Order: sequence, then C-alpha cells, then structure tokens
Amino acid sequence: MKKLTALLLSALMLTTVAAFTSCGETADETNDVNDQIETEVEGETETETEAETETDADSDWAYVSDNGKLVVGMTLFAPMNYYDDDNNFIGFETEFSKAVAEKLGLEAEFVEIDWTTKEIELAAKSIDVIWNGMTITPERAEAMSITIPYMQNKQVLVAKAENAESYAASVEGLTIVAEAESAGESVATTDDFFASADYVAVDTQAKALMEVSSGTADACVVDFVASIGMIGEGTDYENLVVVATEEFSPEQYGAAFRKGSDITEKVNAAIKELKADGTLDTIAAKYKLAELICVE
Repeated sequence: MKKLTALLLSALMLTTVAAFTSCGETADETNDVNDQIETEVEGETETETEAETETDADSDWAYVSDNGKLVVGMTLFAPMNYYDDDNNFIGFETEFSKAVAEKLGLEAEFVEIDWTTKEIELAAKSIDVIWNGMTITPERAEAMSITIPYMQNKQVLVAKAENAESYAASVEGLTIVAEAESAGESVATTDDFFASADYVAVDTQAKALMEVSSGTADACVVDFVASIGMIGEGTDYENLVVVATEEFSPEQYGAAFRKGSDITEKVNAAIKELKADGTLDTIAAKYKLAELICVE
C-alpha cells in the first residue's frame, strides 16, 4: 500500500513539472520574462515622465507663471513708457501691459533695454515680452511670436517750427536722425524722400528729438504716437513740430514673445477682453491715443 502511494505521488510531481516546462521555459526563464516586462513598464513610465518634463520646460507660460511675473522690455518715450514730473512710471503701454498681466494673474515688471538688442534679450529670458510701441513687420513675425495688432501708427518727420515749411519740400543735404533698428530708421534709409539727406542713427526716439531740438541734427523720423506725447505745447520740446509732408510707413503695433510661445494666445484673449469691457479704450483716451486703437 505504501509503495502504491509513493508511486502515485511521484507521478503527480512529474506531471506538475511537465506542465511548467511544456513551453520550453524553466522557472528562471519565467522570472527573466517577468523582470523584462517590469523593466519595460518602468521604462515607459520614465519616458512619459521625461516627456512631461520636457513639455513643461518648453512652455513659456509655465516659466512665466512659475515666476509669478511678466518681465516687460521697454525703452523710455512718452506716451508709451515714461516718468512723469513726480517720478511716477506711467504711459499707455505701462498701463496696458499691467492690465493684461493682471488678467493673467501676473505682476508686470519693467526693464529698460537697448532697442537694438531687444530680440537677444528676449531669447535669453532677460525679458519675457517686448511691449513698447513695436511695429509689426514680416521679419519680426518670423523671428518672434507677436500678438494681434492693437494700435495703428505711422512715421512722421519732426523739425523745428521755423524749418517745417522748407523741409516739407526737400531734405537735401540735411542731417536726419532716427532710433537704430526702428521703423523710423527704415524710412530714413529706404524712402526716396530721404535719398539726398545724411542719416545718423541714435539710441532712442527721445534722443532723436533731443538732437533736433539742440540743433545737432536738422530733423528726425519718429513714431507718430511719440510726436503726440513728446513735442509741442506743454512738453520738453515745444519748439518742435510734425512736418506737413507725406505720411511714411503706415503700420501697426504688437507685443512680441519668444518664438513659439504659448503665452501669446492668452495675451490675445486678455487684450480682446480689455477692449470689450472698455478698459483699453479708457487707457488709450488718457494718453490721447483712443482714435488709434484697432482691436475689434
């Protein structure tokens, strides 16, 4: 009886072993397969995590929102960004960009930049946006992510009042200045009206007006909006006027973010909201720019 029982137990053990090895796998091989599956699953998880990290790293919005602020690159010129007589930092672009930042739950911080290196500053993340009466051009639209246009503009010739009539006819032999890398420089160096004049670049539009007022230059080409806020009665340059000649380079303003930035659409939505609720028009009217707003 004992022999019979032993034989039955042996047969059962053989059957069990055969069942586990019938596919040609040993116990060690089975463990190896399980380990491989676990490794692949872990690898997929790690890959997904890395992808999410890369996505966050590529997100301009994540970068700016983590900082809690929008760093605005600008130059000083009225009526866009400037200091009043009490040293308060004011201006259309100042108030406008603050209002947009507030819509996004951010604080606007302003940094004065060299206009000629604005794109370098933007790419290096020294600033988050160029928001300073920047003319939209095909070249800039290719290099940066630009918002919807929010203001119409043009370039105008500015001179001393006593010279305005003669300069309207010709600027032959005159010294013309404009801000380097600006729309004014483009007009002064490419428009036929200035072909017989001598052109000199300066640092800012404010510097261009100062050169004309002091007599070191005969005339300058600046933004029309700059002429509204910086020349004539009640300004530092009461002796300067817009020369009544042809209008140069009709254009539009936009704010520029880094190429491919995911902030731009959020800002576009905020701009439209500020237009719809009347905030944008109110700010523009304060600086005599209401008629130039072009947001629908």
